[in-house]
Amino acid sequence: MKIMWQRTGAALAAWGACQTAYAEYAYNLQEPASPIASQVFHLHNMIMLVCLGIFVVVFGAMFYSLIKHRKSVGHQAAHFHENTTVEVIWTVIPFVILMGMAYPAAKVVIAMKDTSNPDMTIKITGYQWKWGYDYLNEGVSFYSTLATPRTQIENAATKGEHYLLEVDEPMVVPVGKRVRLLITANDVLHAWWVPALGAKQDAIPGFIRDSWFEADKIGTYRGQCVELCGKDHGFMPIVVNVVSEADYKAWVEKKKGAAASAAADNGKTFDQAELVARGEKVYAANCAACHQANGMGLPGTFPAISGSKVATGPIDAHIEVVLNGRPGTAMAAFGKQLSDADIAAVVTYQRNAWANKMGDAAQPAQVAALRGGAEAAAPAAQ
Repeated sequence: MKIMWQRTGAALAAWGACQTAYAEYAYNLQEPASPIASQVFHLHNMIMLVCLGIFVVVFGAMFYSLIKHRKSVGHQAAHFHENTTVEVIWTVIPFVILMGMAYPAAKVVIAMKDTSNPDMTIKITGYQWKWGYDYLNEGVSFYSTLATPRTQIENAATKGEHYLLEVDEPMVVPVGKRVRLLITANDVLHAWWVPALGAKQDAIPGFIRDSWFEADKIGTYRGQCVELCGKDHGFMPIVVNVVSEADYKAWVEKKKGAAASAAADNGKTFDQAELVARGEKVYAANCAACHQANGMGLPGTFPAISGSKVATGPIDAHIEVVLNGRPGTAMAAFGKQLSDADIAAVVTYQRNAWANKMGDAAQPAQVAALRGGAEAAAPAAQ
């Protein structure tokens, strides 16, 4: 009996802890942080109230009829049909209700699609499995990749507060500015969605779709890709940091400085140890999702790099695969995503990691020469 009570107490404690955890979750949409999100939120609440009213009236009438007009209390069924008045009423009332819901819904949809007069424009490109951001007014570009450690994903460590909703490079915008989004994809269908900002748009290869938002609160807002886009669909989150105008300008200057530093790196000659250390980070951010952290890939889906003919073959051929990808396969071209220094680093890392002990190194100048050759060949082929 004592054991039973102990187990009962433990179960109640666990139940209480669960209730405390659930109390942190809202039973509605996220708190809106933009005018469009506010309109969506209020429209949602209004439609739900209308649905609740219909539910109460319809089921109230049904249950009243079942209880008050049942045979056991002596009620006799009436025999009638083709009551024109009743038919007109139950046709007109739903029509009026639908029109009453359609008008505000149409206003919100039209407002969501009005991308005119933006204060700034950002091009967003979906990749398997990351997001690319190009600030067309500022000349700033970067890629945003999942930052949740693999140890958490593999259940080897405790899950963080923002598990699978954290990135290495968040999108940053100033508060109170109308931001136009030009959204496309590089490979397959994706969808960019941040619910608190009221922005959701499919990213379609070969097409540019647009959306917009204007954040009215400083803060961090999180979203996800909401189009099933492949193996790591659940691992390409979106993080938007809304900051003050002054902080935004400081961020832009910092990003431009980092771009200048990366350009300077492209002209350097590195020793092998530097390249391997840098390449390990580039590999973790760009390659490990498919080829795995141990370089063994996924049999039948993604090939292994450890012991592969590419990583143990001619170094120029290895660089060209990373630069240009493999058409017709899942191997994407990283020529536009990575700098010459980063490509040299990841190639060097792959050739000297796991079972690969090539002992050689690629340099940024070597990557630049191959990149230039590929770009020069394209017009010639046309």
